[in-house]
Amino acid sequence: MTLPPDAVTGTAAGVPYVLRPPATPRADAPMVLAWHLMDAPRTERAFAAALPLEGLDAWRLYPGLPLCGSRSPGLEEIMRLGREEPVLNLHGAVNAQAVVELPALLDAVRAEHGIGSGPLAVAGGSAGAGIAGAAIVEKVVEARAAVLISPLLQLRPVVAQLAGFFGMDYRWTPGSEVVGDRMDLLARSDELADTQVRCIVGAQDAAEAFLYPAGRLRDLLRERGVRSDLHVIDGMGHALAEEPGVDPAPQTPQAAQVDALAVAWLAQALELA
Repeated sequence: MTLPPDAVTGTAAGVPYVLRPPATPRADAPMVLAWHLMDAPRTERAFAAALPLEGLDAWRLYPGLPLCGSRSPGLEEIMRLGREEPVLNLHGAVNAQAVVELPALLDAVRAEHGIGSGPLAVAGGSAGAGIAGAAIVEKVVEARAAVLISPLLQLRPVVAQLAGFFGMDYRWTPGSEVVGDRMDLLARSDELADTQVRCIVGAQDAAEAFLYPAGRLRDLLRERGVRSDLHVIDGMGHALAEEPGVDPAPQTPQAAQVDALAVAWLAQALELA
């Protein structure tokens, strides 16, 4: 499978990306920033195929994550980094670098493709959802809406799940505790301001690491009067595509459901519906 014919691939400010234009290309159209998972689909090209946001009349920009895709040092090195220190070497490093490199990426893509400063929304899967949230709470972007899929909202339960899966005994240090606090989007939910958030989680995903935090985020936002909801997709685990998740692949039935839910939420928030 290849990307849609309107998709443009490139590299800007050192970041690989896929860009799809709105149905009627125009400079002032809204833009959605969508970061992929570290599970399948684990590259910007694969994520653009799994979550094409089809029919959304907006620019759709899919940045590649650090240490993934064309910037990956290889599976063996990734595994070594994860075994050595999963918070500081992997999750914390990827999240922090993706947020830091976002302003230069946006400026370069806008300049190259003649895109103005229309309203923004964000989306992401797993680690990409954590980056989407971090970009908002760290005031890198102002987003009207967010769609967070299998979202990494709290790093601590995710690390606990991974440690159990790999038979590791992870010991938090003062340095990694700082990262855990920075990436705790429940503790920082007030900093999401009035961003409208839809969380989407697979029914077969890990409850403690992903489903329960998503439900809690919905509740915290609703308590402040912010529009938010949660959808649980039957038959879906954590991934949004079949392995290996590197190249564009046919959209799974579950991913098609996620895509439709994302488009409906974003279209309403961006006043495209």
